[in-house]
Amino acid sequence: MREPEFWHQGADTWAANLLLPAAQLYAAASALRGRYRRPYRPTVPVVVAGGLTLGGAGKTPLALALTERLTERHPHVLSRGYGGRARGPLRIDPARHQACEVGDEPLLLAAQAPTWIARDRAAGARAAEAAGAGLVVLDDGFQNPSLVKDLALLAIDGGGGLGNGQVFPAGPLREPLAAALARAHAVVLIGKDRAGVAGMIAGRCPILAARLVPDPEAPELAGKRVFAFAGIGRPQKFFASLQSAGAILAGTRSFADHHPFSAEECAELLSAAAEAGATPVTTAKDKLRLPSSTEGKIAIFTVRLRFDDPPALDMLLTRV
Repeated sequence: MREPEFWHQGADTWAANLLLPAAQLYAAASALRGRYRRPYRPTVPVVVAGGLTLGGAGKTPLALALTERLTERHPHVLSRGYGGRARGPLRIDPARHQACEVGDEPLLLAAQAPTWIARDRAAGARAAEAAGAGLVVLDDGFQNPSLVKDLALLAIDGGGGLGNGQVFPAGPLREPLAAALARAHAVVLIGKDRAGVAGMIAGRCPILAARLVPDPEAPELAGKRVFAFAGIGRPQKFFASLQSAGAILAGTRSFADHHPFSAEECAELLSAAAEAGATPVTTAKDKLRLPSSTEGKIAIFTVRLRFDDPPALDMLLTRV
């Protein structure tokens, strides 16, 4: 879904006020869901890369960074498989599965570590245990009460912040801020804090600063004209990353998160890029939803999450 503009226009807009009763019901239902659910405790530790807001907070880059940091623990990643039709538990085979079956994010994760999808997270954790996982990294699922979490990290985007601070549908929050911070072991603040997140959280939860940097394998785009498109939670963050890498934006196109690209749409995007005299470029996540006919015609700009203070992260990881 596309985020409505009023989510970022302050808490006292007419739309947010109109939806406040629905937001209160949503928050109450979420709280009750966790209160009366007996979670499963796996025999291996569970680390969650969670989010407080709907959309592109950076949960999957955080999950990738955690699996990289915890390689010696033989981590398996567990995802819901949003956007795919399979319910799982199912271990991803990147050579066989497609985004329409298992979702785009699990395919990204499976390129780095054994990855499972499961709508039932407890069943997915059991499957990972049986397959020899030494640790489970939960991609999203901070609000899911079916598993005991040994370490819970909340990814928050420094640019988008917490929006108007209201719970869905009045705002972008999945639950009230205070309730989330009471269960989180740390907040991972990604990118420059343009929304004052640190001030809202100061003294209530540890904050780890991190940033998205171009992958060493990313194409060299500095000084080049690019036509950028993306169907992710916050396409503007992708466009800003390209500019930070020195690319010149000749045009952009935004789509809804997990948007399935058709051959006709791709032909239009390639035509628009050609007219602008620019290189078409998109994200690694979007690449998984492009038709095979576009192979080799679109540049893929990949990024990795890097922590400003890696020892602080390592200190937290001693919990597992």
